Amino acid sequence: MSLLVVGLSHRSAPVSVLERASLPADTQGKLLQDTLAAEPAAEAAVLATCNRIELYADVDKFHAGVAELSTLLSQHSGVGLEELTPYLYVHYEDRAVHHLFSVACGLDSMVVGEGQILGQIKDSLALGQELHSAGRLLNDLFQQSLRVGKRAHSETGIDRAGQSLVTFGLEQLADGTPTEEWAAGRTALVIGAGSMSSLAAATLARAGVAEIVVANRTRERAERLVRILTEPGGTGVRARAVDMDSVGDELARADVVVSCTGATGLVLRAEAVEAALDGREGPLALLDLAMPRDIDAAVHRLDGVRLVDIESLAEASADAPMAADVDRVRTIVAAEVAAFGAAQRAAHITPTVVALRTMAADVVAGEIARLEGRLPDLDERQRAEVSQTVRRVVDKLLHAPTVRIKQLAAEPGGAGYADALRTLFDLDPETVASVSRADVTDADIKNRGRV
Repeated sequence: MSLLVVGLSHRSAPVSVLERASLPADTQGKLLQDTLAAEPAAEAAVLATCNRIELYADVDKFHAGVAELSTLLSQHSGVGLEELTPYLYVHYEDRAVHHLFSVACGLDSMVVGEGQILGQIKDSLALGQELHSAGRLLNDLFQQSLRVGKRAHSETGIDRAGQSLVTFGLEQLADGTPTEEWAAGRTALVIGAGSMSSLAAATLARAGVAEIVVANRTRERAERLVRILTEPGGTGVRARAVDMDSVGDELARADVVVSCTGATGLVLRAEAVEAALDGREGPLALLDLAMPRDIDAAVHRLDGVRLVDIESLAEASADAPMAADVDRVRTIVAAEVAAFGAAQRAAHITPTVVALRTMAADVVAGEIARLEGRLPDLDERQRAEVSQTVRRVVDKLLHAPTVRIKQLAAEPGGAGYADALRTLFDLDPETVASVSRADVTDADIKNRGRV
């Protein structure tokens, strides 16, 4: 395993850099294709969220891999390499596994313990599978990270350590008032209809707002979200969908606005917000969860407007208390990293063991054929008895060494046992490689559609 991750997040870079380095969905696919085309990478996956951009790859050269992945992130983000490099972090092999497992558990999130990252990891894996950029290593890694994240949330109280960015953002807007008390009876405008906007709408409904207005560039998606909010047995909130060109009018009526779109430019400019303030009563609360930002930062200067965005959330979360359960999650992550490494090392030697047994079976078949030529008078029962005896001898001779070598290979530093086995038995490298290729194909078929 030569797993490498190069990335940047709210922990390593200012929000202004993260905002400029954000990767739209179509850019992520192109990045994966270009990473596979690069010489050091055999597999690739990209994890892009509102506060992190990470490129994972299976590489055959560490230094060349770091240089290539850094360059690719620069090219596709549009941030110059010289400017980007100081904010990049690099993790390799077990440290890369540890990093992704920690991310999946919410330990590396802006709000510790938030669970939305699991959905984003699922999306990352789905894209890698769709573009065939994720092979056996990254399929195994991302599938296992999802299981580790779910285990952390089910076995510990990490959920109590934090919440979603939506909940945290609303708490910041409420400024010490209980969110349900602050939201009760208000009218909310949600701009966007993606996963984060849907979460925002559901959170607002649970908090007790009286009405939710959903605006989206695609009216159909806005209407779908409205149907979910108003379906029988749901939240009971009033909701309606509007076109994006109605946002200005809705701003004048809204008490709170949550915006999270995939737009590359501003969705709400300061001039539009200022116009909406004319003649309205009461303050306007704005929550911008987009990266890059949806709402003009200049609205900070407008009287009667309160803006909370990713940058202010990052500052607020730095002082957020850590739950005692975080230590338990870290213990889980450490154990899962060790188990994943052992499984990968054991899997690495499997093709060599299969090739050895295939060679032994060919030798047995050849010797049985030679014996039948020299002893043509043997009847069917005698031939079967001789054949079974020879195979049993070979199986007994190979059983203990192959079981033991799998155990040794699973231990740290056990990667060299596969090479030793190939050398000792003079195994054909192409035979071993063909078994490995079959394993990758089987894994790809098995994992597709499981996200």
